[in-house]
Amino acid sequence: MFGSLFRRNPSQKLSVLLLIFGFIWGLVLLRYTFQHPKHQSSIELREQILELSKRYVRALAEENQNAVDGPHGASMAGYADLKKTIAVLLDDILQRLGKLENRVDDMLTNGLTNSTNNTNTNPVSAASNKQMNVQELSTLCGLTSIDGFPHCEEKIKWMQEMWKSEPCYANYGVNGTVCSFIVYLSEIENFCPMLPVRINDVANNDALKPKAKVATSLDGLLEMLAEREELTWIKLRIERMKENWIKDMKALAKKQNLENRPNKKILLHLGLLTKESGFKIAENVFKGGPLGELVQWSDLIASVYLLGHNLMLSTSVNELKGYLSILTGNKDGCPIRGPKLLDLIYIDIVGLKQLQTVLGGSFTHYRCLLRVLDSFGTEPEFNHAEYAKRKNHGSPWGKLNLIPKQFYNMFPHTTDNSFLGFVVEDRFNSNNITLNKIPRTNKALIYGKLAGYWKDKSSFLDIVKNYAEIHGTFHNENHVLLPNFIINHGILSGHDLHLLLRETKIFVGLGFPYEGPAPLEAIANGCIFLNPKFNPPKSRKNTNFFQGKPTFRELSSQHPYAEVYIGKPHVWTVDIDNPSEVKETMRQIMEQKVDPYLPYEFTSEGMLERLHVFIEKQDFCRQREKWPPLTALRVKMAKPSQSCVEACQREQLICEPAFFYQLNKEVELQRYEIYCNSLKTESDLYLPAFNPENKMCLFQSDYLLFSCAGSHEHYNRICPCRDYVKGQVAFCQDCLKNEAHN
Repeated sequence: MFGSLFRRNPSQKLSVLLLIFGFIWGLVLLRYTFQHPKHQSSIELREQILELSKRYVRALAEENQNAVDGPHGASMAGYADLKKTIAVLLDDILQRLGKLENRVDDMLTNGLTNSTNNTNTNPVSAASNKQMNVQELSTLCGLTSIDGFPHCEEKIKWMQEMWKSEPCYANYGVNGTVCSFIVYLSEIENFCPMLPVRINDVANNDALKPKAKVATSLDGLLEMLAEREELTWIKLRIERMKENWIKDMKALAKKQNLENRPNKKILLHLGLLTKESGFKIAENVFKGGPLGELVQWSDLIASVYLLGHNLMLSTSVNELKGYLSILTGNKDGCPIRGPKLLDLIYIDIVGLKQLQTVLGGSFTHYRCLLRVLDSFGTEPEFNHAEYAKRKNHGSPWGKLNLIPKQFYNMFPHTTDNSFLGFVVEDRFNSNNITLNKIPRTNKALIYGKLAGYWKDKSSFLDIVKNYAEIHGTFHNENHVLLPNFIINHGILSGHDLHLLLRETKIFVGLGFPYEGPAPLEAIANGCIFLNPKFNPPKSRKNTNFFQGKPTFRELSSQHPYAEVYIGKPHVWTVDIDNPSEVKETMRQIMEQKVDPYLPYEFTSEGMLERLHVFIEKQDFCRQREKWPPLTALRVKMAKPSQSCVEACQREQLICEPAFFYQLNKEVELQRYEIYCNSLKTESDLYLPAFNPENKMCLFQSDYLLFSCAGSHEHYNRICPCRDYVKGQVAFCQDCLKNEAHN
C-alpha cells in the first residue's frame, strides 16, 4: 500500500497526507472529548495538536522539496503556495480550538463562581447583572464615552461575571465595582478608555520616561544589519539611500517639533523572512524575486531608527520567543507586572500568526500594539471574524478582529486602513547638472520584467511603436514569441534602469503587475506613465489574482494611486484595447514635455513625517486624544447604493473612519440637520445610515464594522469625510498644525 502511495504524483500524495492528518487529529479530539482527562490541561492538549501540525507541515515541506527536484518539478508551481495556505488554515483551526477551550473553561469557572456565596453589597458591584450604558457609567465613574473602544462594553460584562476567576485581578485592584473594572480594563488591558480622573496621573508618569533623540547617522543601524545575512538586501538599500535619509531627517527636525517625544520600545518582526514561513524571499531576492514588501520593511526600519526609538529586529520564531520569553511562561489571565515590555509591534500577516502561537493567551494583552504591514489592505468585513463567517468570505487571511486602522498599506488603497507607504529611491542627485543634460528621446519602456506579461499585447504594441521606439527589461527564459521591433535590455541594475528611464519619454503599462512602485520611479525620472484602464474594474469577483485577498476593493486601472492622486500630465489612463483611444492618447503624450515629479509622501522626508505622526498620535490602546481632530470632519450624505468612499470623493474629500463614532449618535446628527423620526440599532457595514422613506436613523452596534466601503441599496449612508494634504493624503490639513515649530 505504501509503495503505491510514494509512486503517486504530488497532488495525489497531498490529498492522502491531508486525509491521514485529519484522521489522526480527529482521534486526538475524540480522545479529549470522551475521556475528559483530568490531569491534562487545555494548554497541554493545544501543544500536542500544535506539535502534530508542525510535523505535518514539516513533512509537507520536505515532500515539496523532493517534488521540485524530482521528475514532477514542472507541475509544482503552485505547491509552495498551497503549503503556506494550509499552514495558515491549520493555525486558524488551532485558534478556533483555543477559543472553544476558553469558553469551556469560562463555563466551568462561572459555575464555580455562581455557587459561591456573594456578600458584596456595593450598589455598583458585579453581583448585579444589569447592563450598564454609557450614561450610567458616566454617573458612577465619570466615564463619558467609550468611542474608539469596540470591546469595552463586552469586557465590562465579562468582568462582572468572571472577576473572581483569576486571583491576579484582585492584585490589580479589582474589587467587584464597575469603576474598578474600568480602571483595570483601561490601564492594564487597554480595552476601555481611561477614567478622566486617572488621565493626569498616567500622563505625569509618561512625562518621566526617557526621550527619543533624532539620529544623525545610520552607521549604528548598518552595523546591526551587517550581522544578519537575511537582511543583506535591506542593508544595501539603506546604505545606498543614507545621504537622503540623513538630509531629510534634518529637514523634518527643522520643520516640526521633535522634542519631548517618549522613547518607545518598538519590535519589528519580519515574518516573511523567517524560515518557518517557507517563502525563501531572502534566498531569491537577488534572483528577480519579489521586492515590494522588502522595500517597505527597509524604509520602516530606517525611519524608526532615525526617529530615535529603541529598535528591536526579529527574523525568526526563536528570536521572537527570545524577546517575549518573559510572557510565554505567563499562565495568569492578567499581564505581567512591571515596566512595559513593548510599546509597538510592527509585523506582517505571517508574523502575526507566529506571534499568536508564541504568546498564546497573552496575545490579547498586546493586540492594541500591533501595526500590521498589509500590501493590498484588509477591509472591515474580512477583519471581523463573525461577520466574515456569516457572509462566507473564504480567505485564509483576515478574521483578526483588529481595529482596521491597525493595517498598514503600501498605497492609500482604503481609508479604512492606514497608509504607511514607502520611499521611491532617488538614484541620482536631482540637482545633478550632468544628469539633467541627458537627452530624452522618443523611447517607450514597457513595464514588465517577465515576458509572459507581454502575451496577447501585440496589437497594442503595434500602435505604440508608430510613435516611439519600444524597449523592455525582461527575462524570457520561456522563449515567448515577441515582436522583433522590441529592444530588450534584460534585467538591469537599479542604477542602469534609472539611467534608461532618464532617456525615456513614456513608461507603458500592460495591465499587470498591479499597484507596483515602478510607475512612481518612472514619473520621478521624468517619464509619462501610460496607465491601462480596467473596464469592468478588477476585484476578487472577477480576477484570480485577488481571490482569497481580504478585500472587495475594485481597481479601475493598473495603478489607481497614479490615476487618482497624480493624473495628467504625468499619468494618462487609457483603455489599451481601444485602438482609437490609444492612438489619440499617444499623439497627445508625444506633444507633452514634463519635469520629473514625485509626491512628497513617497520621499524619505514624507515617510519620516508620516511615521512620526502615526507613532505619536495613533493610539489604539488608550486613545487619550481624538485624532484626526474633529475640526477636519465634513459630514456628507451618500446616495442609495453609494459607499462613503464614493460620496466623499465626489466632494474632493476622503472618508475618515475615526469619525464614525461621532456620527453614531442622534444628538450629533442633529448638529448636521439630520433629524430622525425613529431609531434602530443594527450591526452591518453600511451604518450609520438614514432611511429616506420613513426618516429612520440606523446606528452601528458593532464598532469593528464601521466601514467606508459599505453601502445599502435603499439607505443613505451618513459619511464622515475630511480634507487632506495634497502629497500627504494620510493627514488632514489641520493634522500637522500642532506638530510644527511655533
